[in-house]
Amino acid sequence: MAVNLDSLKSLPYFSGLSESVLLSVNQHVFEKKAERGEILVFEGEPAETLYFVVAGVVKVFKTSADGKEQIYRIIRPGDSFNDVPILADGVNLASAAAMSAVVLNGIKKKDLEAVSREYPQVALNIIKVLSLRVEELVSLVEDFSFRRVSGRVAKILLEHTGNGGGERPRLTQQEMAAMIGTAREMVGRSFRSLEEEGAIRIERNRIIIVNQEILKKIAGITG
Repeated sequence: MAVNLDSLKSLPYFSGLSESVLLSVNQHVFEKKAERGEILVFEGEPAETLYFVVAGVVKVFKTSADGKEQIYRIIRPGDSFNDVPILADGVNLASAAAMSAVVLNGIKKKDLEAVSREYPQVALNIIKVLSLRVEELVSLVEDFSFRRVSGRVAKILLEHTGNGGGERPRLTQQEMAAMIGTAREMVGRSFRSLEEEGAIRIERNRIIIVNQEILKKIAGITG
């Protein structure tokens, strides 16, 4: 089923395209819905489809041999996942699962290749998207290398809670631990530390940001 053009033009891959080009691209894009917990992409399987989140939240993760999960990205509306393996002609580098009921737009690998050959602006947009993926990877390495656990927790709270717009997942302590590569107990200790610093308040298992400036300082975020 073809998707709404307004939804399509808001995606970075198709930014700057004329309505006539969007209509052409739209013929290759389809809609997919999934429930919370449903696996959307399996690690190690052939990469066949690039997905865009329209509604809901998706996590991209890898699982170790002993079942430990590492979450690499949280995907919210307007963002995409499975970009690199689709464009690199490989297998899925990680799995992806719905963290809530989700609506996705998808485009098959062969169709994306055809569209990018026919419309140079799409190819330029792809370069920009891949540049952002590299920046995200550098940021992830920086977090693991230079931020303490409390700083990484503070950064997650700033990015995934608060008063910002867009859909935000309700992250459990275990999910936060999976995002920053630590144990659940360490996340709990960080919460207590952040509360003592006056950055957050914990009420009935809810995290309330009391002072964003303190939280940014702990996270090592300037500006």
